[in-house]
Amino acid sequence: MRRVLFFLIIILHALIHLLGVVQAFHLAEIKELAIPVSEVYGILWGLALVLMLIAGLQYILKKTTWWMTGFAAVVVSQLLTILVWQEAKFATIPNALILLLAIIAFSDWNFNRQVSREVRAMFAKAKQDKDRRITKEMIAGLPAPVQRWLEQSGIIGKQAIHTVRLKQHAWMKMKPGQEKWSEAKAAQYFTVQPPAFLWAVRMQMMPGLHIAGRDKFEQGKGAMLIKLLALFPVVNACNNQKIDTGTLQRFLGEIVWFPSAALSPYISWEQKDDRSAVATMTYEGTTGEGTFYFDENGLLDRFEALRYRGGEETAELKPWIIKVHRHDTFHGITIPVEMEAIWRLEEDWTWLRLRITGIEYNKPELYEE
Repeated sequence: MRRVLFFLIIILHALIHLLGVVQAFHLAEIKELAIPVSEVYGILWGLALVLMLIAGLQYILKKTTWWMTGFAAVVVSQLLTILVWQEAKFATIPNALILLLAIIAFSDWNFNRQVSREVRAMFAKAKQDKDRRITKEMIAGLPAPVQRWLEQSGIIGKQAIHTVRLKQHAWMKMKPGQEKWSEAKAAQYFTVQPPAFLWAVRMQMMPGLHIAGRDKFEQGKGAMLIKLLALFPVVNACNNQKIDTGTLQRFLGEIVWFPSAALSPYISWEQKDDRSAVATMTYEGTTGEGTFYFDENGLLDRFEALRYRGGEETAELKPWIIKVHRHDTFHGITIPVEMEAIWRLEEDWTWLRLRITGIEYNKPELYEE
């Protein structure tokens, strides 16, 4: 609804510029515009009209670069407004509104461009062995519950997974006690060798207000960037050992979406009991561990780890739990697709509900906008 309303504002504002064209070329008498308009200025009024119309159409069609045309339209329109200030000064209001939306659109575009560069660089480093297939002999040395999980996942006999891209639909709460869930959509990209991921999310806080975020893990280091309206930095955390460890643990827990990664040399396993095993991951000087719990069918039931909640000096290790509610099969591989993440504080804080809406393996490409 807001998109349609803003589209109508742009179109109506565009059509107002038609008055200057009509006046300049004497197509009709316009009493509301009591000043003479030369043909040169008439062309400028026509240019503003065309640019506004194009910007409006690009906006309603969700073209990510509509802001380019929007900026140009505002510049021409506001120049004409200044030249006939007394008659047209109120045109500054819609121009300011269009400029504001164009700035936000540019910020989103620029943020996504940064993410795209980082994903391409990450995929460029990925090592792939297209002939390697997972066999029962390969998993024979793993703890029994891990072997059952890999067999149940369907990975046996399939090509080893080297790169992953997936889409997520999520609902999040930013702090304990928050009542309403904020809806979010995300794309995530992984490489197995070397281990790395990038998670890009857009979360709608309220009408007209969103957050763009990017988490990544690369070369054993973690980094988190969150921007309000993709413009104003809220969090920019990196070069922090606690963030590094927590991000590595996230990668470890998320290998359940690409099970063949359980065989990676940087992960070691130790059986805890018949239905659980502790995994320890060490890479580039960063180490973390977590426990995988499996159900009676051998599929993942939950993942638990002691993880730093944040990177501040006061941040303490807290139980971080991923509960699985549903599995589904993609490309012959069964993975968790509905999950929730919980911090165990004084009271349990369920801060994330997550649904996988699509996943692709060994296709190291960006999702199209």
